[in-house]
Amino acid sequence: MLSLIKTMINTLKAPGFIGSDSQAMLVNRTIYISGQKSLDTLSGQGVPGGVAAEAKQALTSVGEILKAADSDFTNVVKVVVLLAHMNDLNLSMKSANSISRVIFLLDVPTRLLALPKGDCVEIEAVAVQEVLMTA
Repeated sequence: MLSLIKTMINTLKAPGFIGSDSQAMLVNRTIYISGQKSLDTLSGQGVPGGVAAEAKQALTSVGEILKAADSDFTNVVKVVVLLAHMNDLNLSMKSANSISRVIFLLDVPTRLLALPKGDCVEIEAVAVQEVLMTA
């Protein structure tokens, strides 16, 4: 049986968590990134501007966490986007997808789900540490 190597990933360039939560967990060479909201790292406050601005900030945080884990957006294999208002799905999906295309520059499986209350956007991701080869 192979053993797993688990390492907590944290960076000061993305918002921290209260308590023992980590921004990400590296398990062998797979990076599991915790949901990132639209918090500005310097102020600790949510960014104004709606879905597009919040998604951009959340993805900026994801990018900083990927850098801390010696990875980047090209290695992301899954993205989950949580939205506050499913009745705004078409607008939200358009904004989130356009931002994703700019950052990822490739097709990535994305799942859109509803948030219970509070923020408009939360994004989580899974990536690998090595460069991916495409078939």
